[in-house]
Amino acid sequence: MTEIATIQANGLAFGYLEAGSGPLALCLHGFPDSAYTWRHLLPALADAGYHAVAPFLRGYAPTEVPKDGAYQVGALAADANALHEAFGGDADAVLVGHDWGAAATYAAVAHAPERWRRSVALSLPPFGALLSTFFDYAQLKRSFYVFLFQTPLAEAAVSTGDMAFLDGLWADWSPGYDAARDVAYAKECLRDPEHLAAAIGYYRAMLDPSLHVPAYAAEQESAERVGERPTLYLHGAADGCLDVGLARDVEGWLPPGSRSRIVADAGHFVQLERPAEVGRLVLEWLAAN
Repeated sequence: MTEIATIQANGLAFGYLEAGSGPLALCLHGFPDSAYTWRHLLPALADAGYHAVAPFLRGYAPTEVPKDGAYQVGALAADANALHEAFGGDADAVLVGHDWGAAATYAAVAHAPERWRRSVALSLPPFGALLSTFFDYAQLKRSFYVFLFQTPLAEAAVSTGDMAFLDGLWADWSPGYDAARDVAYAKECLRDPEHLAAAIGYYRAMLDPSLHVPAYAAEQESAERVGERPTLYLHGAADGCLDVGLARDVEGWLPPGSRSRIVADAGHFVQLERPAEVGRLVLEWLAAN
């Protein structure tokens, strides 16, 4: 895996990590995370003959903060499709996303299915499945941060005490996993106030459509419908962010031919907690016709 490189796409300079050569395998991280979350999967994809690329999402340093302030899912999808083009636009490309990266994956593939042969989503079910039990009391307690992030207190809450808030989220979401290295990477991405505000902006745009930038209206619409490319969905059995029950009927909200798997002994950051198993499942899925 190389040092951080930079590429222009959708009007932004994206920092990214890469490994290997061949068809593009674009891997998108979530919150509060970084491109380093794919440090186990990138070399596995490279060994399987892919050009594995993990960008830092818009607003996550060293990627630029967008001048238009667009943080809706449609903007993330537009970024993914623009990155596909920037890296050569090959027809055998695949897309992998975790958390917010999963949301971007659903929308990007639904909006431009000709760009992606297959996809993988981790730890965030499609919108329809998410709504099925999101308002259960236990899940609302897990999701307290979503509502905190709608307030002016959000930035202060996260930045206090060397961003200890992020340590707490990782401990709650992936209980028993030693996340020190990964939290350090995330803090490096978000320590600058402008970048932290960008990451919180994803959540503000999620609940406030007035923050949506019209330029991404088509991609935003795609985020709310089922696409046509088969998707593998993976969810940790001990996920402390989104209860595994949200994944119970997930295949009904995925494109035809999709599959889902619950990964035992894993929390929210399943790709880090069970890298060998997740790598095997991803590679088997991508190798299928």
